[in-house]
Amino acid sequence: MESNDVDEEEEFGFSRNYFLAKELRSSGKKSSRKLSDIDIVAEQDLRDACSKIELKSEKEMNALVDSYKNAYSEWLLILRCGFGLLLYGFGSKKALLEDFASTALTEHSVIVINGYLQCINLKQVVVAMAETLRDQLKTRRKFTPGNQTKDHHHQQAFSSLSMNDLISFLHGPQLDNEECFICVVINNIDGPCLRDSDTQQYLARLAACSHVRVVSSIDHINAPLLWDKKMAYSQFNWYWHHVPTFAPYKIEGMFHPLILAQNGGAQSVKTASIVLKSLTPNAQNVFKILASHQLANPNEEG
Repeated sequence: MESNDVDEEEEFGFSRNYFLAKELRSSGKKSSRKLSDIDIVAEQDLRDACSKIELKSEKEMNALVDSYKNAYSEWLLILRCGFGLLLYGFGSKKALLEDFASTALTEHSVIVINGYLQCINLKQVVVAMAETLRDQLKTRRKFTPGNQTKDHHHQQAFSSLSMNDLISFLHGPQLDNEECFICVVINNIDGPCLRDSDTQQYLARLAACSHVRVVSSIDHINAPLLWDKKMAYSQFNWYWHHVPTFAPYKIEGMFHPLILAQNGGAQSVKTASIVLKSLTPNAQNVFKILASHQLANPNEEG
């Protein structure tokens, strides 16, 4: 009975303090400060300040990354078995992916896609993959005179082929008793310019090619929503590996505008161009006339 009384008293005290706190908060004056009152600095000044921030626990972070290097042989086996390797966890994994590629993938051709960039030409990447595979097949396959004349892709430039034809070539028959594949390393497959459905569909089809293996990293919390069941389990065939590095996203963050920085002239021009392109032709002509008039009469108000 005594313990029940104590519990009830504690519960009553908690409830009373909760409602007292609510009353005090509601009775207080609201702040009159606005976001516009913040003294926003130039973007370059803010980036310089961020670059000077001291990195804490650097020794422990390096030791953590070194521990992942013991799994390189396992990761390579995963790729050879036909899986795609997907690294996730907090922290930049760019340095880890590059070290894995330069250490464990030396016997294979490697093509790197930096998904954090604002613009990527996927067609050019696939053309480079096809040309690389063609060079590998030339050195490994024993051609006969008849086979050389029948090889259509050797006679035609890959840049003139469609994406479907290029993917068909990358999905060609395997060599007998020989391993021949291109490893595609994708830093941030969930990057801004790779998130659209068409790009992800093409990447999934590439990952399913017999001569292609994919190693990638993700950082966005909703990245798995990019793929349906077929893409994740049949095409990418992901093997998930948790590798938090806690490393800062310095390089990845260079290509994103900072929230607390002034918008530079280049960013303003880019934003204006996007808005203008979204308008109808008649509206674009109206703005062109207004802009021409303003340039011709610089002393008049806008």
